[in-house]
This record gives sequence, C-alpha cells and structure tokens, in this order.
Amino acid sequence: MTTTITTSTTTSKTSKVVVRHKSLTTTTPARNRRTAAEYAELDQAIVEVCRADNPLSVRGVFYRVMSAGVVAKTEKEYGVVQRRVLKLRRDGALPYGWIADGSRWHVKSPSWDSVEQALHDTAISYRRALWSNQNTYVEIWSEKEAVSSIVSPVTDSYDVPLMIARGFASETFLYATASTIRAVGKPTVVYQLGDHDPSGVAAWRHVQVKLREFAPDVEILFERIAVTEDQITTLNLPTRPTKATDSRAKTFAGESVEVDAIPTRILRDLVDTAITRHIDPIALEATRVFEREERQGLLAMARGWSV
Repeated sequence: MTTTITTSTTTSKTSKVVVRHKSLTTTTPARNRRTAAEYAELDQAIVEVCRADNPLSVRGVFYRVMSAGVVAKTEKEYGVVQRRVLKLRRDGALPYGWIADGSRWHVKSPSWDSVEQALHDTAISYRRALWSNQNTYVEIWSEKEAVSSIVSPVTDSYDVPLMIARGFASETFLYATASTIRAVGKPTVVYQLGDHDPSGVAAWRHVQVKLREFAPDVEILFERIAVTEDQITTLNLPTRPTKATDSRAKTFAGESVEVDAIPTRILRDLVDTAITRHIDPIALEATRVFEREERQGLLAMARGWSV
C-alpha cells in the first residue's frame, strides 16, 4: 500500500521564509500471515511432537517443530508457537501436563485435618536417606527452571538434590550449597545441565570457582552432561545465532544451543546414568529394605492411632 503525504506551502512576509511543496512516499509491505490451513498444520505438529516427547518446555516444542520445518528459526516464530501452545491447551487439544514450567511455584507448610491423617501421610511419604550409605555425594544443577519438571522425577527417585541456578548464581546460593557439601564431608560430584552459549558456559565456570572457594577441603568433581559439543553433532541439535550483544561472544566459537533442544527421554537418561554410576547397589538395596520396614511401622502406628 502506498501513502502520499503532501505538505502545504506557506509564506511568511515578515520572516521571508518559504516552505516548499514536497511529497513523502512510504510503502507499507503486505503482512505475511498464516492461512487457516497453515495454522492447522502447525497445531498438528505441536501436538505430535508433544505426544512423542513430553513433558517439554515451550522452547523445546519450538525447537522440535522448527527442526520439522514447520516454523522458521526466529524469535518471532517462537512467539507464534508460544501462542498456539497456549490456545491448544485451553481448547483441550494439548494436555497441560505435556508442557513443563518450573518457573512458577508456591510456598506453604504442610497441614492436616487430623493427627491420623498426618501420621498416614508421613508413612506414605517416608524415605530413608539414600546417600548416607554411599561413598559419594551427588548434585544435579540446571540452568533452566523449565528443565526442573523434566528431570526432577529422576533426581527425586534417587534422593538427589536438583539445584536451579539461572544465569550467574548468587554468592548466597553458592555459599549455602558449599555449606551443605562441607557438612556431608564426602567426595562430591556436581553435574550440570545448561545452554551451550557464552553466558551459559561462563556461568558454569563461575559455579565451579566459587564452590571450590567456599568448600576448599572437599574433593569436588564437576561435569557438564548437557549441552556438550559432541551432543550438538551426534544428536543433530538445532542451533540459534549467538547473541552479538553478549560481551563474552568474542571468545565463543560457533552457534548456540539451548538445553531445551535435547529430547526429554535423552535428558532423563543422561541424568539417570550420571547418578547411578555412583550408587553401590548392595548398599542401595539395604536402604530400600529398611525403608519398607520402617514405612510399615509408621502405617501401623497411624492405624493404631485411629482406633
């Protein structure tokens, strides 16, 4: 569409200033909107990738439909996917549980309607500390909050703390973590899930430096289990341009990859493998036996109280 703007001519006798006629021509490009059929194709792709691999963060959904060639690799297209995911969930076409979001949470101490209920819930939720009889202490760190709901079923099943540290972790958070490591007093292994980009790599280095500084007497091994350069190649992970505005980009080679790009199953397998390599199976079985017996004892107490 072409718009012509014409200014009027005026003459001031006192100032003898003349504003001449001129025309300003601007062209507004036609908007490139998707058709109903194209939106239907995108919606179907979103549902299919989520059915095959869930839960996923919205960013993870974007990477998968982008890899399928349904959307372009731009932030604008990410916004489109974000809006369609929300619509599909509200319409009932996409189960809410298929989308991961660890960035929203609430704080409330537990409460019960009766002592009987409290005893019963305590018995059901009772877990004996798994790592007390193990030779190593293990932590999993994640740069992304959305990843927490993806890998927490794995970390929770093995009684391993999952630490969420967005960006550069604060001194307070790092000192508190180091205090726990010192209190445990065992060789410690810290595994990390983070983006392969200048800030993500630098933030991970910062964690290592500060934890060693705050817990100098403890042997700590650090390992990034995702995203690694090998995974980018072997898993054919979708990349994004490295932000030129990042001051650390000058020393970073190649494009960036977000941890959300790794399939859920593979991400969980990576965490499971990292944890189980430090578990003594005999000690684990002994812990499970004691746990079952003690839970039955608590349930008996709960039943006796209600009589």
